[in-house]
Amino acid sequence: MTATEMASNNALSDVPYRIIWRSRALRQGAHRSTHAGSGGVFGDLASLLEYRDPRRIDLRQTMRDPFGALHVRRFEERSQIGVTMLLDVSGSMGFSGAARKMAIAADLAQVFSASARRAGDTFALFSADETIREELCVAPQRSRAGEPQMVDAIRTYVPLRRGASGLVDAARRVGRKRNLVIVVSDFLLPEKQIEAVFEELSTHDVVPIRISDSRENAELPSWGLLELSDLETGRRRLVAMRPSLRAEWQRRIEARRSFFRSLAARYGREPFEITDHIAWDRLGAHLAAGA
Repeated sequence: MTATEMASNNALSDVPYRIIWRSRALRQGAHRSTHAGSGGVFGDLASLLEYRDPRRIDLRQTMRDPFGALHVRRFEERSQIGVTMLLDVSGSMGFSGAARKMAIAADLAQVFSASARRAGDTFALFSADETIREELCVAPQRSRAGEPQMVDAIRTYVPLRRGASGLVDAARRVGRKRNLVIVVSDFLLPEKQIEAVFEELSTHDVVPIRISDSRENAELPSWGLLELSDLETGRRRLVAMRPSLRAEWQRRIEARRSFFRSLAARYGREPFEITDHIAWDRLGAHLAAGA
């Protein structure tokens, strides 16, 4: 590990994340809950007939009621949620240019795992290329046990030259109980596959995080012979570049980016873009804004 990487790891800290929905979990946590109780944050007033807890009678409101009804104070409980990271480990995630995509993914896993644990939430990780990669999966947990091994496994993993069709199966493992799902990928997938992943996660609060490298789409020349490589399959191709082809190439890149952003917003939150390195302050602000 280089000095730069060590400094980066030392700088990692919690990222605040916020949900605007209410958790249905019974276990106590840090998020707004659908459950009422005797503690937590004041919610509202109700009649004693609606909420039969005479210990919480509000004398001031009761005395104000012209009909003499007894009023009680209801409180919102705070509950935990599940935080799940869905990680694309297909061939294109193995690209190494200005940075290593898998190293960025490892930093994200480390921070989200620690942040979830400190908030009292569970953290799970499901990774896939064409199939689910069991060696890079972690069942929902609250403890730090296995966290360093998980981060190291992601950081040192070398993606195979395979697609990402298994992400749909990995998304099914999240279950139906609402989670905050962090989808980490470069999203260099066929559009139908991206849509299938989001559709599978439609009951969840989805935060897409797109990792890109500035050298992937380096400025193309107007003229010349270029040898291009498919990041998923590794196949190489010789292309005679010309101005019309270059313009069409750029148009398709922009159309794909626009499709992805509109799809992400339709199913969850606006995507967060990472190019070469993670701007932790911007990521924290993005997550704290809620859906």
